[in-house]
Amino acid sequence: MDDIEEKEDEGGAEAGWAESTAYVVAVDEHPDGGLRAWLVILGAATGVCGTFGLVNAWGVFQAYYENDLLRDSSPSNIAWIGSLQYALNFLPGLAVGRLFDMGWFLTPLCSASALLVAATVLTGECTQYWQFLLCQGFAIGLACGVVFNEILATPAHWFRHRLGIALGLSSIGSSIGGTVFPIVARILIQHVGFRWTMRVIGLVELVLLAVTILTVRRRLPPTGAGGPFIDFRAFVSKSYMLYCAANFVTFLGLYTVLTYISVGATQAGVASNLSSYLVAIANGCSIIGRLSGGFFADKIGPLSVMIPATFVSGILTYAWPFATSAGSLIAVAVIYGTANGVFVSLLPAPIMRMKFAGTGRIGMLLGMNSTLTAFGAVAGPPISGAIYAAAGYTFTFVGVYAGSTVMLAVALLVATRLALTGRAGVLGRC
Repeated sequence: MDDIEEKEDEGGAEAGWAESTAYVVAVDEHPDGGLRAWLVILGAATGVCGTFGLVNAWGVFQAYYENDLLRDSSPSNIAWIGSLQYALNFLPGLAVGRLFDMGWFLTPLCSASALLVAATVLTGECTQYWQFLLCQGFAIGLACGVVFNEILATPAHWFRHRLGIALGLSSIGSSIGGTVFPIVARILIQHVGFRWTMRVIGLVELVLLAVTILTVRRRLPPTGAGGPFIDFRAFVSKSYMLYCAANFVTFLGLYTVLTYISVGATQAGVASNLSSYLVAIANGCSIIGRLSGGFFADKIGPLSVMIPATFVSGILTYAWPFATSAGSLIAVAVIYGTANGVFVSLLPAPIMRMKFAGTGRIGMLLGMNSTLTAFGAVAGPPISGAIYAAAGYTFTFVGVYAGSTVMLAVALLVATRLALTGRAGVLGRC
């Protein structure tokens, strides 16, 4: 277990990035529980709720903009707003992760929180496409990305043996936000209008992020400021390289269903009072996947849980365009949401458990992966929107495209597991 770490200590700079078939054993003792550690998870959950939870509610805004505020814009163009949000949740990871390792935490967190609240309120004042793109796409996305990536690595400072369940609990915020924000947005838009809806959402974000700022902290001392801002030697590890590729490919298709399920349901003739809740149903059911995924990841390893769950997501993505009744669409939302929750909640876990990923460089490694993932997130929904328009505004070929990208990602996850252990089956804590 210690061969690679010993080589690195002896001065072999690249040896520390060499391929390993085991997971990291931390040099310090993680609390793995206690009031302070669980408060960090609580704060992480509220932070994820106010950022990724809001982004996960994009499907409702997509449908509303298509039918009301941005009727003159194409679905593909509108989807770029949501894609920017998704992408910018990950894109700042490279810079934020490196700063996290160097000890910068509260200043970026507080600054981005203030920007997020302000941009949310300003979105309510927008009337033209470019204004929505700037406020809701760029500003909210960037602010969410800084907050999300700031808190992403903190569970690894406090948990090791129970890291899976800690990540699952912290990611519940995304499910709660993705469930509550669409319902709140739909009801408030009908009763008080779009402007006041965004003001209320901004107030909710203010409360959530205040809890995050008060509770989430680093535990370990920062690493030195020396060394490269980005270390390409990490890609010497086949497992790390394959896992980054898997995440990039996954996000080319993973959020297509959540983006377009409400639009597709309306097109199929499902009542609007149900179609607008499908995103909330999917996000609500993802709580099951996040908790169960975290529990089993601690028992058999994160990749052993992520691979079958992602496979199910791919199958449901293929099936979604053929679900045209209320019952079938609810079934897709429930199953897809559960499977999707497993993957998203455990996204950082394999990297945290790779042997070379000591806690001193975990921010940089997660950040490099997040930045690569962002390019898949920004391209996926617009590609799906373009296919939708080119196919005569039907979702059959959209499902084929998105489902195929998710299935390719499954193959890359299996390859990652093979690179780590030499076995593709559920054997060992991978």
